[in-house]
Amino acid sequence: MTCEAVVQHHARYGAKTPGLKGGKGADRFRAGIAVIVEVAIVGEAPVSLADWRLVMAAVLGIAVSILLIVRGRVHPFLGLLAGSFLVGLLAGLPIEETAAAVQKGAGDILGGTGLVVALGLSLGAMLLVSNGAAALAQAGLRLTGRGGAPWGSLLTALVLGLPLFFETGLVLLLPILLVAAARLPGQDGQGDWGKLQILLPALAGLSVVHALVPPHPGPLLAVNALGADLGKTIVRGVIVAIPTAILAGPILSRFIARGVTIDPPVATTSEGEGQAPPTLVTLGVVLLPVVLIAAGAIEHLLPPGVKPRLGWLGFAGNPVFALLLTNLVALPLLFGQRLFDARTQGAIWSDTLAPAGAILLAIGAGGALKQVLVSAGLSDLLVRLAGHGALSPILLAWVVAVAIRLATGSATVATITTAGIMPGVVAATGASPEWVVLAIGSGSVFFSHVNDPGFWLVKSYLGTSTADTFRTWSVLETVISVTGLVCVLIGSHLA
Repeated sequence: MTCEAVVQHHARYGAKTPGLKGGKGADRFRAGIAVIVEVAIVGEAPVSLADWRLVMAAVLGIAVSILLIVRGRVHPFLGLLAGSFLVGLLAGLPIEETAAAVQKGAGDILGGTGLVVALGLSLGAMLLVSNGAAALAQAGLRLTGRGGAPWGSLLTALVLGLPLFFETGLVLLLPILLVAAARLPGQDGQGDWGKLQILLPALAGLSVVHALVPPHPGPLLAVNALGADLGKTIVRGVIVAIPTAILAGPILSRFIARGVTIDPPVATTSEGEGQAPPTLVTLGVVLLPVVLIAAGAIEHLLPPGVKPRLGWLGFAGNPVFALLLTNLVALPLLFGQRLFDARTQGAIWSDTLAPAGAILLAIGAGGALKQVLVSAGLSDLLVRLAGHGALSPILLAWVVAVAIRLATGSATVATITTAGIMPGVVAATGASPEWVVLAIGSGSVFFSHVNDPGFWLVKSYLGTSTADTFRTWSVLETVISVTGLVCVLIGSHLA
């Protein structure tokens, strides 16, 4: 009996399985039974020996990257590049083709997302040096008071985190919140538990928008790779982000912070000099790129007669242009006359360039790994697996992102790599690319551990031990990932 005969047999009799009602679940069950029957009768599996070679090449290449980064203390840039070449060679790609894939992957990422990262870092430096971020954080905590401080902390992080890279938001916000919380009435006697009640929701807010809401580099790159609608992704991302942040922030922190002791943080952030700009001005600067990008998405919804007159909205909504315009507007609004002070300019750009190099090199190497996996055929393998219907595209995207996150420790690399190998699956299955983008983002933050630079950064700024960092930060990230997936699955069925 051939494979074709098995498929025809399934098509003829599978729908008549006794006791099995219709629906997507039933269809998926029957598809799984068909695969099992196919393997049992004709000895053919959806995964061939060549596919197993590709999977093993990917596993070994990523494992070598982990060893170099964690054990060898090699920078992720070199570790991921070495792993990329090893994957290509073990998968049977010629060395010339592997090198070309590495160059293409790194160039594609740095040519687009690299500009977004750099502009986001410079905007974060302006908010820090101008004291605008400090004023906004203090205003948020004053608004909610001591009793609502965890909610004020979460709200501040969600707003401030919109245009900022996660590491930038963390370095910017946590020391400010710690100082602002200490000034709140009733803080005395709360101890370490009270401090963590404010700091952990801020981490949750920063992580959620980093994973789920464009114009963050990860979700934005996934939007471009999968051909998703940017406006829809922003709206759905916010819908998923709000309940996820509430659960992983103020609610979860009440439980995971108990019994945790913190020492004076190893890492601190110095405040800028001079008077802070008005809070509303700072808020306007933070929200401006999001408003511009959302306005660009609205252009596609306009009636044909109106669209030509508002064509500039599409240009203004380009993420690079939106962030560039925000940077140019922020300089005079945040600094006023201090803009012309050489020390102010030096502080802005030194704070921007210091983290930019490491971040850009790491995401460039992540893009190289993604392209090698695609060139070796991993994307085609996932298309075939999804075609058998055994796993939904949304769940498949989440699982792949989780695996790469656990292996490499980088949420951005996990997003870049998964988004690069999923377009074929989305096209073959007809899945909503917007929900797949959010599933990838959710999976990219699963269980931060020792190979994640963010793990050590959080540990330094919280002042927790390694064990307590696992107990708080790692658990928080896992709750964000799983809750995000659940919300995405529910949303994809209701939409």
